[in-house]
Amino acid sequence: MPDLSAVPIRPAATVLLLRDEPAFQVLMVRRHHQIDFASGALVFPGGKTHEGDHDPAWAARCTGWDEVVADELPFRIAAIREVYEEAGVLLAVDAAGEPFMGDARAHDARDAVAKDQQSFIDVVSELDLKLDLAALTTFARWITPPLTPKRFDTWFYVCRAGSEQLAICDGWETVDAEWIAPAQALEMAATGERKIIFPTRMNLQLLAEASDAADAIARAMARTLVPVEPKIEQRGDERVLVLPPNAGYGPVVEPLSAVGI
Repeated sequence: MPDLSAVPIRPAATVLLLRDEPAFQVLMVRRHHQIDFASGALVFPGGKTHEGDHDPAWAARCTGWDEVVADELPFRIAAIREVYEEAGVLLAVDAAGEPFMGDARAHDARDAVAKDQQSFIDVVSELDLKLDLAALTTFARWITPPLTPKRFDTWFYVCRAGSEQLAICDGWETVDAEWIAPAQALEMAATGERKIIFPTRMNLQLLAEASDAADAIARAMARTLVPVEPKIEQRGDERVLVLPPNAGYGPVVEPLSAVGI
């Protein structure tokens, strides 16, 4: 059996994109069944950071640059890039500082960015946009425990969606995109109708405590960020995952057999 404790931890970012009409909902995408991590699972748009997310030239192509801790900047850029690649929503403002409504050029460039055929910063520059870093609020940070061949240090962000941009899956990494109430997603996971992995489920439960998008963002701003790296413990005859008690999820002891990572 391989030594999974030696698996490198990859930086990643994801976005909980929210809307209140027709109801309080979050955007989720279904992973392609041939993807090697969380295949077929319902997840929030997100993925690994790329080298281009660290480009210092982004300073001129972002709003809120000086309001974000330097080490976190690539995660926010990655989060915005990933929701653009996977769902076609570009969280940016135009030259007048107005929210970007989407257009054919942004739609046409999306596939090239996802396949590394064109850099994200070049697309944003050609569109004369700036990424709206301030639109993102830190929601959570999860570090995969040493029990899988792939580990991630993932920053979760929450953001209110504009009503003008349609969410459309990329058909490559994701095969479906849908707006869904957090409680409904949890119910479908409980009945086995949808596959939802443990970190996604825990953050859906946290999100479901809010009444609407503004409440979810306010709660996230009020929480002290506690990085969550579930600990593996032996409880009787069963191995379980235990979350830090001060992370905001309440007392969580999850049988390892039910985690579904």
